[in-house]
Amino acid sequence: MATPGAASAELVIGWCIFGLLLLAILAFCWIYVRKYQSRRESEVVSTITAIFSLAIALITSALLPVDIFLVSYMKNQNGTFKDWANANVSRQIEDTVLYGYYTLYSVILFCVFFWIPFVYFYYEEKDDDDTSKCTQIKTALKYTLGFVVICALLLLVGAFVPLNVPDNKNSTEWEKVKFLFKELGSSLFDYLLRTDLKIKNRTKKLKVPRLRGEGRKSQDGLAALSFSISSLTLIGMLAAITYTAYGMSALPLNLIKGTRSAAYERLENTEDIEEVEQHIQTIKSKSQDGRPLPARDKRALKQFEERLRTLKKRERHLEFIENSWWTKFCGALRPLKIVWGIFFILVALLFVISLFLSNLDKALHSAGIDSGFIIFGANLSNPLNMLLPLLQTVFPLDYILITIIIMYFIFTSMAGIRNIGIWFFWIRLYKIRRGRTRPQALLFLCMILLLIVLHTSYMIYSLAPQYVMYGSQNYLIETNITSDNHKGNSTLSVPKRCDADAPEDQCTVTRTYLFLHKFWFFSAAYYFGNWAFLGVFLIGLIVSCCKGKKSVIEGVDEDSDISDDEPSVYSV
Repeated sequence: MATPGAASAELVIGWCIFGLLLLAILAFCWIYVRKYQSRRESEVVSTITAIFSLAIALITSALLPVDIFLVSYMKNQNGTFKDWANANVSRQIEDTVLYGYYTLYSVILFCVFFWIPFVYFYYEEKDDDDTSKCTQIKTALKYTLGFVVICALLLLVGAFVPLNVPDNKNSTEWEKVKFLFKELGSSLFDYLLRTDLKIKNRTKKLKVPRLRGEGRKSQDGLAALSFSISSLTLIGMLAAITYTAYGMSALPLNLIKGTRSAAYERLENTEDIEEVEQHIQTIKSKSQDGRPLPARDKRALKQFEERLRTLKKRERHLEFIENSWWTKFCGALRPLKIVWGIFFILVALLFVISLFLSNLDKALHSAGIDSGFIIFGANLSNPLNMLLPLLQTVFPLDYILITIIIMYFIFTSMAGIRNIGIWFFWIRLYKIRRGRTRPQALLFLCMILLLIVLHTSYMIYSLAPQYVMYGSQNYLIETNITSDNHKGNSTLSVPKRCDADAPEDQCTVTRTYLFLHKFWFFSAAYYFGNWAFLGVFLIGLIVSCCKGKKSVIEGVDEDSDISDDEPSVYSV
């Protein structure tokens, strides 16, 4: 019989691997941020903020397989609980993971709604040379206060929003929405009334009557935090639809197609320079006799001179890249890039097929929008839903696969952001370039990646719902069998994989699932967002196939962060 001490020692394995992964995450974030930050405008505070915020998001995602491992490790493969897994030990393990999520999600809220906005607005004010540091801090705090108010409202709404909708099947969707807001107002009113009665009766020591919603006081903190994180995850879903879905098609196809030849581009650029110089000479020849140029010719001359400066700057960069060792090294690795491109497009197709089958399963067999399209039992299997539970039985194979999935989302998201840029509606705010990204753009970049990483937890659930909910847990069901040697039927206990129909005391749900599916309307939004993700991927795939090869110095013409004295070979 295994003792609790031995069991605890075995459970430490999962946390040790998690600790090693923390170090790897910090190293990755440091290298990643340093790779993209501007060498001329790097700031210590913005760099540390970007590294820390991205690391916190990755650490939160790294807690997912630990959560699944711990709930799975408490049970044997035959469906029985292990000897040491009594109610107290199980509760302690669940609380440990839950407190870990509480801490990490609270830090994420602090970064998103206070620290990142404060640092961003501080450096926006720093661009004005006449502004003192005290004024910069005051202005940054003033703008950050708006984000703090939004965070407070999200926490307040999350604590009182109703978790269920009416069971009346004849009610329309509009009636359900009205019920949502009605119950929200009612719960908030009850809480305020309850607080007022407590204050009035504190000195009288009177018994305060029990009002509606009082029984779930212990879960208000979880609901408030879950609502706030789900709101951020919803924004992350929009960012994933915009950047990740497009990057999943753009990254592999760009690797396969490669870039244009630097020598050929330089030849074309030289011809353009000669043509522009000829136009300039033609316009200037009109004023050789002392006559002033017409306004139209002056505007044309100014445009041609600006164009000539751009082409000469482009010429210097092309010459530098053509003669650099890095270009020759990348040319030697061209076959390897093609192999990686083929691998990435196959992985993208695997994700898309799995996501499509999962969403189709929800559309055909779920309980509907009222439950957030939750699936009761497995109906349509997809490749990842079958692979992850199988790997989970041999720790840490599932850890490795989840790490690969998250890193894949990071790289494809970065490919999408680099191709599209950071926009505010129709206004381009920043372009992301290796070694040339300004501090404000770097903060925007890490904010977007943080939100996308938050959304990856739900994406993994969409791809493998049974794995995220129960891991590899089994439970016992009794079946009647007929024996030839004995008259009548006998009962046999057979292990079955845990699903939504399993008894609550036989299968332990992961803490991750509680955060993901606390509110049905967020789950419904994620479901429709998955369809949008698939649609954008297909559109991006068509666009990427139709586009030609990228320039070897793409972005030089319009990137304001590029210095003539700092050509970079890593912009390839």
